[in-house]
Amino acid sequence: MKALVMHEYNKLTYQEVPTPEPGDQEVQVRLQACAVCGSDVHGFDGSSGRRRPPIIMGHEAAGVISACGRSVKGYRIGDRVTFDSTVYCNVCDACKRGYVNLCANRQVLGVSCEDYRRNGCFAEYVTVPAYILYKLPDNVTYVQAAMVEPLSIALHAATRTKIGESDTVAVVGAGTIGMLILQVVRSFGAKRIIALDIDDERLEIARANGADYCINSKDAGACDQVIQCSGVGVDVAIDATGIPATFDMCVHAVALGGRVVLVGNIAQQVDLPLQYVVTRQISLFGSCASAGEYPDCLRLISNGKVNVDSMISKVVPLAEGDYWMSKLYRREDGLAKLVFRCGDEE
Repeated sequence: MKALVMHEYNKLTYQEVPTPEPGDQEVQVRLQACAVCGSDVHGFDGSSGRRRPPIIMGHEAAGVISACGRSVKGYRIGDRVTFDSTVYCNVCDACKRGYVNLCANRQVLGVSCEDYRRNGCFAEYVTVPAYILYKLPDNVTYVQAAMVEPLSIALHAATRTKIGESDTVAVVGAGTIGMLILQVVRSFGAKRIIALDIDDERLEIARANGADYCINSKDAGACDQVIQCSGVGVDVAIDATGIPATFDMCVHAVALGGRVVLVGNIAQQVDLPLQYVVTRQISLFGSCASAGEYPDCLRLISNGKVNVDSMISKVVPLAEGDYWMSKLYRREDGLAKLVFRCGDEE
């Protein structure tokens, strides 16, 4: 099969590699679309330390089953599917408690690190365990299905605390995950949504996707503007960036008894204003990856509650991967979300 292989940082080579064969409880998927995650971009230059060459990156994908292992049940050749980016073990304590995103033995497709190496989906074929598969609704395309993985992260974050119709929500960071969180929160019927980002173009897209107020967080009085828009502060603030400034913004933007959800984690450490959090009884919720939200995500796309097409900058052939990945890495042509077309179907 053909695949994009990173033999060295900052370069992808489109080449022939062995086609993976499914194990007893695995399926082989003929890939049709694979989106590029921000973590792939950080892996492209080696900065993440989790894409060590040689590796086939990519984990946001969809395709059609082309072969099944002998013990696979419930799926057959020809089924249109997407799949979790995480291969969890199903036997550790976290998995038994339903926290598959916290699996002690988790492996992520397209990741090579100190503990493991697992090729991903910048390729024509991939093999995955059948238990991480999800069938696609007829009206969901492969390109749309390649966005289910980031949408699942957004949905997981947005459900770490209950968001109701009376809530005002601030989403800090209008990148792919933040924009998807915004749409998910809108689908919940939140009373008011405030989007913050340092990029005015992203804020315009956020407005088009349902934000009631858009605030440039570079403004010195951005936090005061959030409070003014909400009256006494927001009920929920979601940090989709994860740097000291955005964490501080979220903590100070919530009302008394407010809730802060932390999903972005660019910075390894931030300062916590402990007395402020304690005396205002602010709740902090961490959010890691996703844990079984794929069916709900597919329904959100299928019924039009979330528009993933609006998030995609360009769909390009896998064979041109090095060219387009380099442009994405250099932030050229306004590229934000790139999808590789791996096959010949829509």
